[in-house]
Amino acid sequence: TQELATLRAGDSITDVAGPLGKPSEIANYGTCCVIGGGVGIASTPLIAKELKSAGNRVIGIIGARSADLLILEDEMREICGELYITTDDGSKGVHGFASDVLKKLLEERTIDRVWIIGPAIMMKVTSGVTVPYGVKTYVSLNPIMVDGTGMCGSCRVTVGGETKFACVDGPEFDAHQVDFVELMQRQRIYTEQEKVSLERFAEHQCRCGEGGGRHE
Repeated sequence: TQELATLRAGDSITDVAGPLGKPSEIANYGTCCVIGGGVGIASTPLIAKELKSAGNRVIGIIGARSADLLILEDEMREICGELYITTDDGSKGVHGFASDVLKKLLEERTIDRVWIIGPAIMMKVTSGVTVPYGVKTYVSLNPIMVDGTGMCGSCRVTVGGETKFACVDGPEFDAHQVDFVELMQRQRIYTEQEKVSLERFAEHQCRCGEGGGRHE
């Protein structure tokens, strides 16, 4: 991710593989809420657009730590019948979390389906809000993936008491069946390796800089 962030307009990468995994379950449900947190917002316009095309009324909620970290607000506003913004620091929209807005909406009206995409803890907390209302809720477990093809086994998750691989069986699962405690423990498995990788990348960038130009 750090390396991709160094790319400039006009740069390219060699290959992109996809689509991988299984598609979202799109149908005419009625009123749907699509929620994105942080970089998870990147996936929300795609789902929201398809839900709208299928005849649903779409409500969007996107949230980030601060206003400068929000993305795709204009795109979501164009698609959604209603769009709510939340920031942890209150710099834009509702001062709070997506879960706060969702809870308020569920108290006021009927929502038939909910999609949540974001950090694991955000998906855990936000999907917990829909449990008392019995609303079918989907979460996208892409944060735990490594290779995306089912070969490495790193994205094993327990869903409804069964072992699943997020990248080939998902990425979307019934939120109320996901063992989030196990999932978040598994996310920390490669913490040390990730730290070493980032240190090596930083050293590489420094050497490139000392060489008088960008390394290709």
